[in-house]
Amino acid sequence: MAIVNATDQNFASETGSGVVLVDFWAPWCGPCKMIAPVLEELDGELGDKAKIVKVNVDENQETASQYGVMSIPTLFVMKDGEVVDKTVGFQPKEALAELVNKHL
Repeated sequence: MAIVNATDQNFASETGSGVVLVDFWAPWCGPCKMIAPVLEELDGELGDKAKIVKVNVDENQETASQYGVMSIPTLFVMKDGEVVDKTVGFQPKEALAELVNKHL
């Protein structure tokens, strides 16, 4: 499944069902750039089991504020629209896979 770029307008519909890994990021953030290829790899491995959604905090401040995102990258695992897990900062692929897999 391809990684989706969500906006304030479509965030709820993109994260409303199933297991979704949400990456709050910004183009100027170094660790965010480092985690991008990790998320691409993880997306390939997860296939249809989970979806990955990216939210640019500069362009979608309403959503970032609503979820209390203070530093980036912040990654949430959401299940059927509810936050069930969270991690902040760069994480290796194995750690992110474990975070997602425990909610599948």
